[in-house]
Amino acid sequence: MMPMRGWVWVAVAMLGGCASQPTEPTSVDAVDTSDIACQEALQPEQRVDLEMIDTLMAKGRNHAALARLESKPMNAIDYWLRYGQLLASAGKLDAAEQVFRDMVEECEDGRSRHGLGMVLLKRNQVNAALAHLEAARSLAPASAQVRNDYGYALLLVGRYQEAAFELRTALELANGQGPVRQNVAVAYLLTGDEQGLEALKLDYGFSEDELNYAKALQQQFGRVKE
Repeated sequence: MMPMRGWVWVAVAMLGGCASQPTEPTSVDAVDTSDIACQEALQPEQRVDLEMIDTLMAKGRNHAALARLESKPMNAIDYWLRYGQLLASAGKLDAAEQVFRDMVEECEDGRSRHGLGMVLLKRNQVNAALAHLEAARSLAPASAQVRNDYGYALLLVGRYQEAAFELRTALELANGQGPVRQNVAVAYLLTGDEQGLEALKLDYGFSEDELNYAKALQQQFGRVKE
């Protein structure tokens, strides 16, 4: 199974106030999902193509990545996961939601649930997103990205203690790297966990600049409730 490079709107990008910012324009363009496949197997040349697409995504060239992906159709779940993600990145949220809903129905795996949850979160449908992210967490409990994004959604609905647990788990799974550093700091601030903040500094080198940024971000939460 090829790892994905990560959503372009994972929590650190959304922590500027996802619950209150306007939703990106969506397209009503339908997509053909009749060929959705759940198989993991990829041919060597398909792996090379997906790695090139991942490189474009890592550089923020998502429209080019989408065009290249559409020119290289594949009968594999890794193709469809990227397709849904890139549609969402291009603002085609209706199409992205359709892809991930059909993937959930056909495949019922953690990555498909995660994708659907993230599209719904991007659409500010926080409670609907939370249900799918919780399912993704159950299906892929050792995924740092899933635990991070689920924890972020819990922050949005004010379930701060639960969020802190999920985010600390994600932090350890990610070896203290990535956007989860800020997210777990925000959770600790919201729960008044001074011991947790000290552990962040000692165990993961969390800096004063990072802490000050987390303090600014914590003001964005508490706006969305279940």
